[in-house]
Amino acid sequence: MENLTTVTEFMILGFPQFSKLQIPLFLLFLLSYLLILMGNLTIIALTCLDPRLHTPMYFFLCNLSFIDISYTSVTLPKLLDILLRKNQNISLKGCLVQMYFFLGFACVEFIIISVMAYDRYVAICHPLRYTVIMNQRICMLMAIGAWMSGFLETVTHTVLVSRFSFCGSNEINHFFCDISALLKLSCTSTSTIDHITYIVGVFLGLPCFTATLISYIYIISAILRIRSAEGRRKAFSTCSSHLTVVILFYGTIMCLYMRPTSMQSLDLNKLFSLLYSVLIPMFNPVIYSLKNKEVKVSIRKLFL
Repeated sequence: MENLTTVTEFMILGFPQFSKLQIPLFLLFLLSYLLILMGNLTIIALTCLDPRLHTPMYFFLCNLSFIDISYTSVTLPKLLDILLRKNQNISLKGCLVQMYFFLGFACVEFIIISVMAYDRYVAICHPLRYTVIMNQRICMLMAIGAWMSGFLETVTHTVLVSRFSFCGSNEINHFFCDISALLKLSCTSTSTIDHITYIVGVFLGLPCFTATLISYIYIISAILRIRSAEGRRKAFSTCSSHLTVVILFYGTIMCLYMRPTSMQSLDLNKLFSLLYSVLIPMFNPVIYSLKNKEVKVSIRKLFL
């Protein structure tokens, strides 16, 4: 029997191919993190302070902004530490905690985006019943359900990974403790967690994606039935921001997780992870502030 040392500590490699650009990368990611914090905190502040934004749409947008702040705060501070001080070490427990919260916040965002699509469907297709259907109690239940479902789902993955044996290399070829990178280091069979991932995709991911898709099919059909061009423009403007976010979010998720196994590579995974864990949280506040008249007015009132 070959002697194998059980790994209890990992090294997060980050971006070793850019070893001579560590300081410029540190400054770039620090600026990105500050922009994410500033943009999303601004959305949260506007939603709380402006009574005109006390609507279901902005309530869910506030949740989305909090999620974006949270899961970037799970990964970027450690990455900044790696780039500045080359402190690549992380304990097994610390790695599992980082993985759990990142997956949890990502799952919650997945559900919240679907809930926001349903909210836009009700607003455009049933405007007279909107305040009845999307009342405060229903919105709170939807938000609580999204948060509970997202974090309960990731418990299974975290518990299973915690029972794996890691032996041999302890180098995580990623910029955080991504589950795909961790599984490549395991000397335990990963078939069980692979099956559970597919099951979760069928029972959580597929319904969320289907609900979003059906909502926008009804929305687009309703908009096309509006006779006046001005009416169509106004109707489309109420959902254009969310539709842009949906396209960006699902596009990067599909590129990351829906590729054939033969096309999977850790370097590509890192690239797509950067898109949805850094760029999308940074662009979301910009998208909503540029396309929503109410947000523009609130920003002027707050800062001018």
